[in-house]
Amino acid sequence: MSDPSAAHRHVPAIRLAAATVQYEQKRLVFDCTVPQGARVAVTGPSGAGKSTLFNVIAGFQPIRSGTVEIFGKDMQGREPAARPVSIVFQENNLFTHLTVGQNVGLGLDPSLRLDAAERDRVEAALARVGLGGYRDRMPGLLSGGERQRVALARAFVRRRPILLLDEPFAALDPAMRAEMATLLLDLQAETGITLLFISHQVDDIRRVADRAMFIDDGVIVMEGPVEGFLAAREPPALADFLGVPD
Repeated sequence: MSDPSAAHRHVPAIRLAAATVQYEQKRLVFDCTVPQGARVAVTGPSGAGKSTLFNVIAGFQPIRSGTVEIFGKDMQGREPAARPVSIVFQENNLFTHLTVGQNVGLGLDPSLRLDAAERDRVEAALARVGLGGYRDRMPGLLSGGERQRVALARAFVRRRPILLLDEPFAALDPAMRAEMATLLLDLQAETGITLLFISHQVDDIRRVADRAMFIDDGVIVMEGPVEGFLAAREPPALADFLGVPD
């Protein structure tokens, strides 16, 4: 996977400084630094701003003030397609009228005019997520876990150095959750990408993340290595989420 930051390993993959989103009744202000190659769990109460944070990083949500830097470059004015970021949403990731292979191929060319090398990349991506031989199947015939894997293959075939996953473990049974966690760990280890994922489950955070951040009411109130995060007793909202006794 291409890495535009190879010569600048000390530069954070992501840095947000007072990145501000203003809705009618709510203001969200994000400050965080994500090292290159980190596996970051993003959690917090429903409606706290987790998906908004991802949309700010990916460029789908404009900010009113502050800065968003990716590998040391200011993203102001850069459209999502011009950012070195892939995002996999929780739902509606696939086009139901296209085959699995075509859905993955969209990550390379929206017109689906793929050459032989690009078709090989699609096949390789599907094989890597455990879906070899699924190229000609339709999404409607897949399980929820298989659809998530197709979306993941499309993200990886783009070879962007930052991957954002919005609740990749949602709606998966325990066995499938464990398989998805192993897949993410293996793919991250192979490619060195920076991975951020939203999760509401402590077990998934413990299994996959090496760092974590907690968002409450539009603000990142805690960020750091996962060991200290999981043992935290402050702020109270985080302690409640973790089930830490008083």
